[in-house]
Formats: sequence, structure tokens, C-alpha cells
Amino acid sequence: MSSSDLAVSIQGLSKSYTIAHDDAGHSAAQALRRRLRDPLRRAERETFWALRDVSFDIYKGDVVGIIGRNGAGKSTLLKILSRITEPTAGRIELYGRVGSLLEVGTGFHPELTGRENIFLNGAILGMSRREIARQFDAIVDFAGVAQFLDTPVKRYSSGMYVRLAFAVAAHLNPEILIVDEVLAVGDSQFQKKCLGKMQEVAEQEGRTVLFVSHNMAAVTELCSRAILLGNGRIQNDGSTLTVVNEYLDGATRRAAEIVFADAETAPGNENVRLAAVRVLDDEGRLADKVDISRPLSVEVEYVNMIPGTILNISTSVYGPNDVYVLASPSISDRAWYQRPHPVGRFRSRCRIPANFLNDGPYRFSVVLVENGIAVATADHVVSVEAVDYGSGRGTYFDVWGGVVRPSLDWETEMLGGAPEDRPTHAYAGRR
Repeated sequence: MSSSDLAVSIQGLSKSYTIAHDDAGHSAAQALRRRLRDPLRRAERETFWALRDVSFDIYKGDVVGIIGRNGAGKSTLLKILSRITEPTAGRIELYGRVGSLLEVGTGFHPELTGRENIFLNGAILGMSRREIARQFDAIVDFAGVAQFLDTPVKRYSSGMYVRLAFAVAAHLNPEILIVDEVLAVGDSQFQKKCLGKMQEVAEQEGRTVLFVSHNMAAVTELCSRAILLGNGRIQNDGSTLTVVNEYLDGATRRAAEIVFADAETAPGNENVRLAAVRVLDDEGRLADKVDISRPLSVEVEYVNMIPGTILNISTSVYGPNDVYVLASPSISDRAWYQRPHPVGRFRSRCRIPANFLNDGPYRFSVVLVENGIAVATADHVVSVEAVDYGSGRGTYFDVWGGVVRPSLDWETEMLGGAPEDRPTHAYAGRR
């Protein structure tokens, strides 16, 4: 393609952050005493590269998936493209207006109403009030928030916020549409609606879409090309199926445990942090491979720093080809569900029964919910290989379909002999 077909051109893009380690691991009182004893002491500093020498071109009408583990650099890349963050080095060329939907909370002014934010976003994109008004009804209809249009968006639920934010980003006609994993906040019906809209703006309107997601099924369905990021660098750039398979193959090789040793960077906020996630066998040992005929557990450790916080856990299970198998919130935890937590370290376990999983790799994501709001997410952080050693197969040895394989109860009873007025053989031919 010629340079006139370019939508995005990135050359040698890098982004670094300086991390200070002064008084790490000390209480505020200890840190103050050390500062008073040695006021000239300088903090230890470390340079962290979120992106390192990233280069690629994207053409008009392309739908490109950006995939990778947490911390790979995906969100940093999109923030730079959306002009929220400045790069440390490199060159970016954007050929057209950019509409972006990143994490919940960006793009809208919380004190303004939904109606006011629609016109504000259009003005930021350089549209006239008349141009925005032409799209207004379509935005409201797509978002389904008509009765809340004159309510400040700070009072919207996260789902309402995302619906309106996506509708604004998609309908105000930016040449480049950037969508982050934030769509995970919406319900499945709305997610499907968003995927359809992204396909429409790319195929029918020739706009460019950059889509970040951990849902490989959505990436495969929507995108013709994918870029795999790892440790701030491009690991692969090519056809979606090839890149997704490389990502999934790497996912199955991950350890059965992740420990967030640095409390400052662990998923969470100033009130609560994830500490560790593990997969355990039925004897409580770390397990990257389990017999499907035996139970296993997903264990989550977290630290609560504010007394009285109501905390809940949810884990999601993804099977072969990243198929979403199930989600399990901690509703059955009678001791702690919806109850205030004191300050301290907690451990929650979700038990998966024997004879439930099928053959193959499974990955687990964890969400920590504080007072009804998801504050910490760890996607695809641990994995396990479920192995069938033949105990539940009987005489069947072919591939067993389905993403799960529960051992269900069957019972057969004989209802009587053959009726007297019918032949006892199975088929009576006609003369």
C-alpha cells in the first residue's frame, strides 16, 4: 500500500518511567524518622521501560488486535496514541482524528451530564455543534441511556458509563477508533453490539480500529491482524490466528503461581491489593498439571488495609482456544461474603470438583471487588493442564467434545418385556 493509505505510523516508540524505591517496605513513621536523621539522603531510582523500540504501520480500514499479558505495554501504547501520555522517544504519525475508549473514567467530565459530555467530546474532535446534533439520537439510542441524559455522569453505573462512552467514540466519526479492554465492564449483549459496530465502521466506513482485549475469541472474530506485545516489545505481528496461537501457547506454559511481591505495583488500590494467585491439587500442592478425576483449587491471597471494607472475589476460567468457560463469585462463602473485613491478609479458595474439566489447558483470571466495584483484575495469571488418564472414559477413547466434561448421574430401568401384539425383533418388513 502507498503512504497515502496510512492511518497510523509508529517508528522506534519507547516510554520509560522512573520508579523511586525510597523507604520501600517501611511504615510512614519509620520513613519520617529516616528522613529527619538524613534529610539529604536521595531515593534509589530505577528506570522502567513500558515500551521499547516499537515500530509498525497500520492502514486505513484495518482492524488490528493488540494482545499480551498484563504489563506487556498495551495500555501504555494506546494512551500514547490517544495523546494522554507523551512518549520518551520515537515518532508517531496519525492520519485522522482519534476517538478512544480506554479505562472507565477517561474522556468524560464527571460533573457534566451525559448530554453535555456528548457535545464536549464532539468539540474536542473538532466537530461543529450541528455535526454532533446529527449523530446525537444515534448515540443515545445505541447507549440506551435516554432517561439519564441530564444526570451527571459521576452518578452513572460503570456499565452505563461504558455504553455512553463507546457510543460517543464510535458515532462521532473519528478516522481512528481505539478501544481498550474496558468493554469487559459491559454485559455480553452490549459487547456483541460493540463488536458489530466496530466491524461496521471498518468494513462499511473505511475507518481504522485498534482493539485491545484478553478475549481471544473476540479478537479472532473481529481482527484480520494482531500484534503481540511482551515486556514492552513486539513479539509477533501478523495474521490474527498465528499471533493468537502464539499467545495462547505461551499462556499454557505459565507457572501455577504468581506472587505480587511489590505491594506498590500489585493489582488493587490504596485500600486493598492482590498478593498471590495459585492453582493447587487436591493435596494442597502447586499444580501445573492435574488429573481430571481429582478436584483442584484456585487460591487467591489479598491484603486489606482499611477496616470495614466489604470484599468479594471472583474467578473466571478459560479453556482451549481461550473459550470462556465460567465465572464463579464467592457468593457461597458464608463466613465472609458481603461482610466487613478487618485489616489483614486473607486467603480465599475456589474448589473445582473432580470430573468437571475436559482435557486441555485452562487459564484463570481473578477479580477483587471492593464495596461492589472491581478494583483489582489479574487476567490469565495462572494456568493448569487438565489430563485424562482414562478413569472416566469407559470404553470411549476418541476426542471428548465440549469445554467441560462433568460426570453426571445416569440411571436406567427396565419397563417390561416386549408387547405381545408386536414382533420381538426390531424391524418388521412390509410385504
